[in-house]
Amino acid sequence: MKLVLIKPGIGDIIEGYRLNDGMMEPLQLGILAGLTPPDVEVVLFDERVEEIPFDEPADLVAITVDSITARRAYAISDEFRSRGRPVVLGGIHVTLLPEEAAAHADAVVIGDAEAVWADVVADARAGKLRTSYSGPFGEPQAGSFPRRELFKRKGYLPVSLVQFSRGCPFNCTFCAVARFFGSAHNCRRVEEVVREIEHDNLELVLFADDNLTANKPAAKALCKALKPLKIRWASQVSIDVVQDPELLDLMAESGCMGQLIGFDSINPQSIRWMKKAPNRSADERYRTAVERMRQYGFQVWASFMLGNDYDSPECIEETIRFAIASKFTLAFFHILVPYPGTPLYAEFQQASRLLHGGKWWLSPDFRYNTATFVPRQMTPAELGEITVRANKEFYSARSILTRSLDTKTNINSLMKFMLYMRFNLLVRATST
Repeated sequence: MKLVLIKPGIGDIIEGYRLNDGMMEPLQLGILAGLTPPDVEVVLFDERVEEIPFDEPADLVAITVDSITARRAYAISDEFRSRGRPVVLGGIHVTLLPEEAAAHADAVVIGDAEAVWADVVADARAGKLRTSYSGPFGEPQAGSFPRRELFKRKGYLPVSLVQFSRGCPFNCTFCAVARFFGSAHNCRRVEEVVREIEHDNLELVLFADDNLTANKPAAKALCKALKPLKIRWASQVSIDVVQDPELLDLMAESGCMGQLIGFDSINPQSIRWMKKAPNRSADERYRTAVERMRQYGFQVWASFMLGNDYDSPECIEETIRFAIASKFTLAFFHILVPYPGTPLYAEFQQASRLLHGGKWWLSPDFRYNTATFVPRQMTPAELGEITVRANKEFYSARSILTRSLDTKTNINSLMKFMLYMRFNLLVRATST
């Protein structure tokens, strides 16, 4: 039996962003490969970095689908099915809209594919693939490791993705992850994470968690176990981590270099509108939190979502100034996205504010990081323009130089400085 795993792409250059440069390895597909019986031949094609050979022989094609790539994923699936290859689709988008996905697949996986993957492969081997599989959420990746050899020679960034937990207990109105996991947060056994890192000889790790520190006792146990490994690592956390000095100490001692934090907005009204519980201090206390992270030497990769109902052009300009003044290692300025199944989507749908007929992810006119709704305080085109400008200004040569001079974070070690320059120059090249 031969299994073909597919990571869809969404194009080379889209509205000023060249998305194929500097890609991360698709961990979720490596995990499925690790759960596949060893007598099954497995190949991986990632359209972000390579062409998909549609004539590739396959007994089963598995495609991961998120809303941004849904239209392309369906087209890829249709191509394989037209050649007689059975296709199974899974991922967050499929779980939120299974009937839509089923029209483009022989089978869909709703929920956690790990829990039912053995059945999917066995049924495909027997030629008796069911139309639908439902996997409950539980302990992630229990007893298995991803097959990292599938990632070799594809030009991915030299950072190894590992997962410790899945999900997030918060209920932000815009978040599809909360809808997918039902606000559950499940952790792996710490000893299995350690064993995976040791087994694969990993040195620079990005934990691909939605919120690594959501369960603070579990995060502390992980940090204690990481200390002897002498690795360098980063992950995504919520800003309330700064309220736990013990956890910050353990993070620093275990090799943490920095964290991705969803600031999302510097406007307290916006934070309340988003119902983003850990960010209720979206005022001057943001600056206190940033300074606390700097005291530990943590680089901060900040994420902002632009275009919410309390965002004016002036507010967005202030956000850009805040990001540069905070000397963030990286900052990502994204247009707010009303993902299907979220309260935000329902609100915009009821108010007739959705563009592209509501199902923006199926529209041939949809472009990454462009507005899929009508903002309150500017036009969709104006929001797109100011978002592009935000990224260009943050990654201007002057900004890169200014931020690099932060001795507490970006140049407090040679490794951090090298990573700082590599990623800033990469993002600068892909956003201009």
